[in-house]
Amino acid sequence: MNQNELQMKKEEAMKAIYTYDEQHDNRIRVEGYAVYSRLIRGIGEALLKRYGVEYKLYSSSDPNNEYWELLREDLQNGSAEVELVARIFEDLELQTLHYDDDGDVPTYGVHYSIRNNVFAYPKWGVALVRVPFFRENGIYSEDFVFAIGDEEMKQFLGSVRERERQQNMKKVTVYTDARNGSDRHVESITRSVSREDVVLSAQIKQDIFRSLDQFFEADRSFYRDYDIPYKRGILLYGHPGNGKTTLVKSIAGSIPGPAAYWQITEYTNSESVREVFDAAKRLAPMVLIIEDIDSMPDEVRSFFLNTLDGATSKEGIFLIGTTNYPEKIDPGLMNRAGRFDRAYEIPLPDEALRLQYLRQRGFGAFAGEEGTIEAARLTDTFSLAQLGELYVSAALEWHQNGRTDIVQVIQSMRGELDKSHKHNWLAQPGKGRAGFY
Repeated sequence: MNQNELQMKKEEAMKAIYTYDEQHDNRIRVEGYAVYSRLIRGIGEALLKRYGVEYKLYSSSDPNNEYWELLREDLQNGSAEVELVARIFEDLELQTLHYDDDGDVPTYGVHYSIRNNVFAYPKWGVALVRVPFFRENGIYSEDFVFAIGDEEMKQFLGSVRERERQQNMKKVTVYTDARNGSDRHVESITRSVSREDVVLSAQIKQDIFRSLDQFFEADRSFYRDYDIPYKRGILLYGHPGNGKTTLVKSIAGSIPGPAAYWQITEYTNSESVREVFDAAKRLAPMVLIIEDIDSMPDEVRSFFLNTLDGATSKEGIFLIGTTNYPEKIDPGLMNRAGRFDRAYEIPLPDEALRLQYLRQRGFGAFAGEEGTIEAARLTDTFSLAQLGELYVSAALEWHQNGRTDIVQVIQSMRGELDKSHKHNWLAQPGKGRAGFY
């Protein structure tokens, strides 16, 4: 088959089976298609009128469509790269409110609504449109992407990936599996946690951060020189409240790459596993933290393990799993190479680490150096979270009374902790101190 015949076949395949003619076509009644066709044609005409070039419609099977979130940020920030081309329905919203609580003082702003408007990135030759459709039970939306050509579309998507990587530096993308799918949002690290702030065994901390630094070396020479797959995995386990979250925040704020945080729930399924790993691969090299990995539903574990074993599923991903219940961890996570390379116990802090933590928090302001040393000695079995509560209690007593009885505060806290451990919250008759009746 020669080139002309191939071109003719291609042109024949491009012809639509049905073309709607609004004025003359009465052969079949297709109201839904009529509205759809009219809207798509109208969007194309608006783009042609504005830029003098035809834009064609593209579909996408990608569930992560990060360009919509970037569009939202551009609109909120008033970026000159994005232009409002046209409205779709006259009586729907043109603008919307947004609330920003990342700064010291929460603020409100107004920007163009993503829904019901046609936006274009003229530099890239791409347009994004979220079209409202109407049903008896309300309004839903469908997303459309237009571009002037295939190459322009590819270049735009490439720029989205790089821009997303840069914007996610010093931020954490949070995935929480919910009943109706995986909820995704980006959180800024408003309180920076340095590596020095992490209260942890020196050896464990050195091992973890050294592995991270090697992983993010720009030339990846370590992995190439020793023929090591470019993917790592560690498991952090131990009692709650002993610094796993602080360690994660420090990692997210100190690595030269993005970090994502995935909360496993009873709604986690194979689709959410695929979605999170697909998104992580796009941000690679990056760190993916899986919280409460022991909570993975039984029916999903095989799919999750197979995903970890995939040849490219973890390429460029430094995986960190956390659990408070290591005895519930699927043995398959630890008994096969390539899933998690090392497991680190994050134990209750010893006296030296308790003293380090109290000094870092500034406990001496209420107790002096001797009182801080005494507090570290008296708080055996306290977690770091409970030491944080001790700091708050001491600060409140200092504020109210001008002094703090450290021993009494610790004894009071220990009494409540004993009740919690023994599940004995109710006082004996006649011995209750306070309560609601």
